Amino acid sequence: MSHRELTASELVAAYATGELSPVEATEDALQAIEDRDGDLNAFCLVDADRALEQAKAAEIRWRDGNPIGWLDGVPSSIKDMFLTAGWPTRRGSTSIPADQPWDVDSPVMARMREAGLVVLGKTTTPEIAWKGVTDSELVGITRNPVNPAMTAGGSSGGSAAAVAADMGALSVGTDGGGSVRIPASFCGIVGLKPTHGRIPLFPASPFGPLSHAGPMARSVDDTALLLDVIATADPRDPAALAPPVSTFREAVRRDVRGLIAAFSPTLGYVDVDPEVAAIVAAAVKSLDDAGLQIEQADPGFEDPKPAFDVLWSTGAAKMLDSFPPGSEDRVDPGLRRVWEQGKTYSASDYLDATAARAALGIRMGEFHTRYDVLITPTIPIPPFEAGHDVPPGSGLSEWPEWTPFTYPFNMTQQPAISVPAGRTASGLPVGLQIVGPRHSDDLVLAVAKLLEEVRPWVVR
Repeated sequence: MSHRELTASELVAAYATGELSPVEATEDALQAIEDRDGDLNAFCLVDADRALEQAKAAEIRWRDGNPIGWLDGVPSSIKDMFLTAGWPTRRGSTSIPADQPWDVDSPVMARMREAGLVVLGKTTTPEIAWKGVTDSELVGITRNPVNPAMTAGGSSGGSAAAVAADMGALSVGTDGGGSVRIPASFCGIVGLKPTHGRIPLFPASPFGPLSHAGPMARSVDDTALLLDVIATADPRDPAALAPPVSTFREAVRRDVRGLIAAFSPTLGYVDVDPEVAAIVAAAVKSLDDAGLQIEQADPGFEDPKPAFDVLWSTGAAKMLDSFPPGSEDRVDPGLRRVWEQGKTYSASDYLDATAARAALGIRMGEFHTRYDVLITPTIPIPPFEAGHDVPPGSGLSEWPEWTPFTYPFNMTQQPAISVPAGRTASGLPVGLQIVGPRHSDDLVLAVAKLLEEVRPWVVR
């Protein structure tokens, strides 16, 4: 195994013994970007000079025995939806000029700096992170490291591709309808959407109650370590939760055997690809064999897409209304349709959708009085050809139609994690989703860790 393939936890262990330095690890990650990103297009900005400066500072801290955190010196990246002082945040849009002051760090970026992470650059996103694949007029198509003919998923596809291709061990994405979990599933990595408010956001997202940030990594341990860093309180988010009372890096060690998990293969209404269904079912059986008590049960709600569409499109329209004149002609054509749709809804329509979201949350709250976690496929299909918003030939017209397992849990604001479950016969990754009650981020991490232990996964 080369140094670039080490997880964040393994890198830090090597720093502690002196076997490896943050500078060497950063040089390896930058070389991986040079080797692979021409094909994958995971990064929209790479700042090698700044990264090496950060790595040299971390190297000195490790040499002196004074690292400033559990991830000090680990090469990482951040999605181009987060403000980053000194770098443009164009959100995948040609309507956002790079030539303007960029002097504010988002809470996520600020916490990453404070913890000593080496941030290599910013990862690609579709325009304003609006869809489940990653392509834009600004930066082009992001491809899957497992098979570059296929999509990496989205909207945090650049982050997932970067982690899967060893272009940094960690990344942070955003998730308003599945945007961390979709690409995590497609690229074969771990991606967590924690409880809403667990990771502070600034500025506030127009997608409001749907919006989450989430850590992405090649292991559950690394995901927990990164969550410990970025879940720190920030006064700029009035919806942020209180700081965690314990660490997530310890929570992954919790013994979950004996807990009761509901396995819902279809949520009662989803058409799942047979190969995906078989892979997920086999992974669930492994969890059952390991001592998690599995019962097959559906939560009992109908597809909430109509309400999601209102919440999503009105949020998009609110953001796009602030764009410069003429943006209507420049934005992604699919996004323009969402923009126009969002303008048709009234405040009453929005409140009706909010009421539907609340009812769904109540339904899931009751469900979790009987089941500790809910397990589903992450995505009902394998990765499909890059450059398309929906699978070619599927007859579908909108990205939420092929992501029915993810967006309901943005509406309920529950923690949900995608963990690799296996591969198709053609080698494409398939993810399994674990959903817990609100505020149970520690529990979903612990169940994910059990799956990782009983079905070891290598991202290649």
